[in-house]
Amino acid sequence: MLRHLALIMDGNGRWAKQRLKPRIFGHKEGAKKLREITEFCAKSGIQYLSLYAFSTENWKRPKAEVEYLMNLLGEYLIREKTTYLRSNIIFKSIGDISALSEELQQKIQSLEAQTQEQCNGMTQILALNYGAKDELRRAFVRLMEGGIAPNEPNQLSEQDISCALDTSKIPEVDMLVRTGGEMRLSNFLLWQSAYAELFFTQTLWPSFSVEELEAMMVEFHQRERRFGGL
Repeated sequence: MLRHLALIMDGNGRWAKQRLKPRIFGHKEGAKKLREITEFCAKSGIQYLSLYAFSTENWKRPKAEVEYLMNLLGEYLIREKTTYLRSNIIFKSIGDISALSEELQQKIQSLEAQTQEQCNGMTQILALNYGAKDELRRAFVRLMEGGIAPNEPNQLSEQDISCALDTSKIPEVDMLVRTGGEMRLSNFLLWQSAYAELFFTQTLWPSFSVEELEAMMVEFHQRERRFGGL
């Protein structure tokens, strides 16, 4: 059963370069693709859609590009509010958003609160200033501050760790798709993707189609998932 789909949206910059456009043009088109794929997933019965939007490593990019991405995110959160409400989509962010501007944090928290109150359909999870290693670090800080087995580490369970992650109460990833031709996870949902079925495509994110995703979903249902058993 495909409950939780994760997407690494890679290739915006290369897509723009192929068209002799600046990288920011690719990011703008990538945001449009995000809406299309999100609406399709909401209609297809997927319960959770996780999207790698901005990683902890993305701060290393040129300052102008980072500023553009932050502005694009702010515009997206406002513009797409009607899409979330119309399509009954719950919005949730993961990652350390404290590094973002106060204005962006307020927009994120406002959209989370409004959709959680008014919607009960698919949950779209946007990973912002997110890195799986950092998520695990923050999870262990929470566990230590919460006093869970601080002096008896052997009593710490996998469930304790899962509950301390940003994705607490969200099922593990069933299917993970990366566009753009690279074949790595790039520090995205490492704990949650332990038994995910992995799909990689050469298609750059702005060119990724619903039809290609549908074909991957068909293959997903044809795979036999053993979870380490026979």
